[in-house]
Amino acid sequence: MISVSNLTKAWGADTLFEGVSLQLNAGSRYGLVGANGSGKSTFLRILAGEELPSDGEVNLPRRARLGVLRQDHFRYEQTPILEVAMMGRHDVWEAIVERERLLSHADDEEFDTDRYAEVEDFILRHDGYALEARAGEILEGLGIPTRVHREPLAVLSGGFKLRVLLAQTLAADPDVLLLDEPTNHLDILTIRWLEKFLTSFPGCALVISHDHRFLDNVVTHVLDVDYETITLYSGDYSRFAEAKVAERERKESEIEKREAEIAHHKEFIDRFKAKATKARQAKSKMKLVERIVIEKLPTSSRRYPLFKFSPRRPSGRQVLALEGVSKSYGDNRVLDGVSLTVQRGDRLAILGPNGIGKSTLLKIAMGVVPADAGRIEWGYETHPGYFAQDHRELVDASEQTVQAWFWELVPGEPIGLVRGKLAEVLFQKDEVEKPLRALSGGEGARLVFAKLSVTQPNVLVLDEPTNHLDLEAIEALVEGLVKYDGTLIFVSHDRWFVQRLANRILEISPQGIRDFAGSYDEYLERCGDDHLDAEAVLARARQDKRRETAARKAAAQPPDPARARRAKELANRRDKLTAEIDRAEQRVHAINELFCNPGFFDKTPAVEIRKLEQEQKQLAGRIEAWMAEWERLEAELAGAGSTG
Repeated sequence: MISVSNLTKAWGADTLFEGVSLQLNAGSRYGLVGANGSGKSTFLRILAGEELPSDGEVNLPRRARLGVLRQDHFRYEQTPILEVAMMGRHDVWEAIVERERLLSHADDEEFDTDRYAEVEDFILRHDGYALEARAGEILEGLGIPTRVHREPLAVLSGGFKLRVLLAQTLAADPDVLLLDEPTNHLDILTIRWLEKFLTSFPGCALVISHDHRFLDNVVTHVLDVDYETITLYSGDYSRFAEAKVAERERKESEIEKREAEIAHHKEFIDRFKAKATKARQAKSKMKLVERIVIEKLPTSSRRYPLFKFSPRRPSGRQVLALEGVSKSYGDNRVLDGVSLTVQRGDRLAILGPNGIGKSTLLKIAMGVVPADAGRIEWGYETHPGYFAQDHRELVDASEQTVQAWFWELVPGEPIGLVRGKLAEVLFQKDEVEKPLRALSGGEGARLVFAKLSVTQPNVLVLDEPTNHLDLEAIEALVEGLVKYDGTLIFVSHDRWFVQRLANRILEISPQGIRDFAGSYDEYLERCGDDHLDAEAVLARARQDKRRETAARKAAAQPPDPARARRAKELANRRDKLTAEIDRAEQRVHAINELFCNPGFFDKTPAVEIRKLEQEQKQLAGRIEAWMAEWERLEAELAGAGSTG
């Protein structure tokens, strides 16, 4: 599918990667991993033809369609959301627009019937009449409800606008998907939907992500950008991490053996080179040593920060009490009478879809925003430390340098301690003189964690702490928080992060609050995984849409007898099709539930797993085709004056 030959990319004297040769195949999904700045996004841009390599070449099939996730939502502010998604298949979209333009002049004498026939044929050949339904389903799966699909993109927040661009990429029906951080701004439910979409994607997909669980669930191979090259590994991220460590240890062991061999020969040479009887042997040993080549191992670009958190003193037994907390933004009520008590030692993960009020709950607890109603009370000797999503404290001091800002936190300490603490979070040498305004999201996050390490709170309140961190920093953060002997309250959509840390789960949903004392794995085992299953949500949305349409038709005036007979025939066909769709969706959901069962993949034979995956894939294709047919029947019923 994609052939990469001797690819090199350098910026001046700095080499990102060189001599990279790879074959990337259809049906495989590649996770592109590496440290921030190692060249992951650059490699994707080269594959997309948006950037030239320093050397080497990339070859794709001539007619291959690329789906590239972009960040240019500002181009579409006044365009209806559904149309933005449909634009992913640009050639078909342009044909649909042209068809509508031609039809608007259908009564004119100069109506171009030949051109209309060409356009209609193109749309039919490329399944254009299913494009709207496919784009709508993808938008729903990404958490954008049908009721806003006809609204302009400007009505959405920034994170949801990026979801629409992701929908545009997925709706393009590409042969190759190039996705740079597609899970950013997604909640757990939509991440799971994206996982299902990608695992059934028949083409070649390359994905950059810092989400461990997402990579494990999606990728079949890992492309590791490190040591100034890109190395291909088979398997998911967990297998890659083990294989990389083992390979490095093997190479280091081989070098140690060669160094020991050289030392042994040199010892012989030094011992016997002056003896006439051994001189010939010593000379032979010298030549042997000269022939032994030890390849110097390159330095890894990966850097692991050190996060150390320790409370200044223990808090009282009750850490935080919320009672009847409510909050609205205009007509949107995000919290309604929330009551919650947090005890010392709790590691509380707050889960739920975006916009449900998770971050607002933390802001109310920290006094950042006021509640409309309710009581908030921190317990005896509690000293909370807050990690906000926006790092506003850094923005407000944007002209200060990293070192100056941090030193103000520990004014009585020597510069050596300040530099040492900053070095722990990877601010070294001249980096400490960076102005705060010049920091990247990841650098800003590391600096805030450095602050929390010296202020020593006994309660850590973290709002999406992994958003800007790379995989290495996330792993280091988990290690630091596991050792932390205080109370932890956090919001996260990173399931691996939640799994490693939480001993209590608070899920906020439109139906209310579910409070569970136990780990994330225990929570899923006890409560079931279908509340996080976007396929089930999507199926329900389709059913609701069909019922709504049927009810609307039922309220219409009855047609004449001839049209009524036709409408009845169409309605029968539609109802049979509806039943088929419902059965198929139930089966897809049943398979999803099997896949979500703990230990399923360990206990089930590979042939059975492949069989279920194939069945699910076939059903998904049938559902898509049936939905297109269902839409057509509904449109025809509307024309026939159906009573539903």
